[in-house]
Amino acid sequence: MMKINRNIITTVLLTVFVGVSTFAQDKKWSLEECVNYALENNISIKQTELDTKTADEELTSAKGNFLPNLSGSATQNWNFGSFIGQDGNRVSRDSRGNSFGLNTGVTLFNGFRNTSMYKQAQLGIESSILQLNILKDNISVNVVNQYLNILLNKENLKVAQEQIEITEKQVTQVTELVNSGVKPQADLYEVQAQLATDNEKLTNVENSLDLAKLGLTQLLQIPSEGFDVEEIEMHLPEVLVEHKNSKEIYDYALQNRPEIKKAELDIENSELAIDIAKSAYYPTLSFGAGLGTSYQHFQGQEDLRIIYDDPLDPSSFQIIENGFTQQLEDNLGYNFGFSLNVPIFNRMQTKVSVNKAKINNERIAYSLDQAKQDLRSTIEQSYTDAKAALKQFEASRISLSAQQESFKNAQESYNSGVMNSFEFEQVRNRLVNAEANLINAKYNFVFTTKVLDFYLGNSLID
Repeated sequence: MMKINRNIITTVLLTVFVGVSTFAQDKKWSLEECVNYALENNISIKQTELDTKTADEELTSAKGNFLPNLSGSATQNWNFGSFIGQDGNRVSRDSRGNSFGLNTGVTLFNGFRNTSMYKQAQLGIESSILQLNILKDNISVNVVNQYLNILLNKENLKVAQEQIEITEKQVTQVTELVNSGVKPQADLYEVQAQLATDNEKLTNVENSLDLAKLGLTQLLQIPSEGFDVEEIEMHLPEVLVEHKNSKEIYDYALQNRPEIKKAELDIENSELAIDIAKSAYYPTLSFGAGLGTSYQHFQGQEDLRIIYDDPLDPSSFQIIENGFTQQLEDNLGYNFGFSLNVPIFNRMQTKVSVNKAKINNERIAYSLDQAKQDLRSTIEQSYTDAKAALKQFEASRISLSAQQESFKNAQESYNSGVMNSFEFEQVRNRLVNAEANLINAKYNFVFTTKVLDFYLGNSLID
């Protein structure tokens, strides 16, 4: 066998490990990957998916209420002293015996209670699916919001880095001018102080970016170390152009949002609960059937039986085997029957149950009204926010353009010595603020329109 150098193996394994680690850190998550990963791995979603499975089991149970039950029984007993035997005579002898039985029963009518419970179980499945969809939608919106927050901080980081580059060039220029005696030492101190301020701003932006990444990784429930996202080109949505007012969005959401559908199902479910409570007013009709047999053995005696050939002649008889199988066959019996239970008075319990079910129905009806009102308020607020964000974005874009021209002129004036450093820094700060305002306005508009897309059922990752 060829002998391999241990150092070579160590080097190969280390190379592979470093390569894998680098790949994991270099991976940049797309928005689609983040949303899909959250939907597939979020613990709350997994728990809610289990609720849908529970609802399936509830439906199976409701179906079973229509079927007959079947039970079997078997006993082993010992008798000592005096007792009544199988033939009805009193016996004073020790014995042992067995009995076996099968019983079945089915409810024929119980005030349509089983039917209402079956319908409730069907609604339970629909309701659990809608609840799962609501949760998935909310998580998707949160992921998109956190993702956009990272992109927002990345753009702010670029602006902060650009400002530091500008200030560093100023420090170099002013240093040369101070050394040549053109500018006083105080100007250099001011520029250096500005550089320190810019570095502080950069640190704050870096911290904000780290926190934004941490927020998304916690939402995805993955480690934050080495996590990063892809930078995507932001296109301003046209949802405000497509929909001239919020009523169009509300009308669509009213017919399609799972929150509203679930609230409507809750009302239907509460109406069935009233029917279930009322079923206690009706009689219950059941059918039952069964069969049974038994075996008995007297201690210290063979299993024998006397058969008289002529009932009038006691001397004409014969003794035959009367073992376990024979007794089970001879003692086999059947029964069936109907049972009717008519409620007459149960201390007002049914009346109270019906009234409570009606009260709950009214409460749930108000919940639907509240859900509709909340939906309308949210959409109207989001639509207004989107319009305001668009106006802010357009105003910020115009302001930035003007500030860029102002900064360009100020830089020429500063370089020629016409403008001092204090005045120049004021112009530059206005430019920095304009850039930050434009970035914030852009992402604010994008997110508010994403909310509108959410209520329109549009994809959040396009």
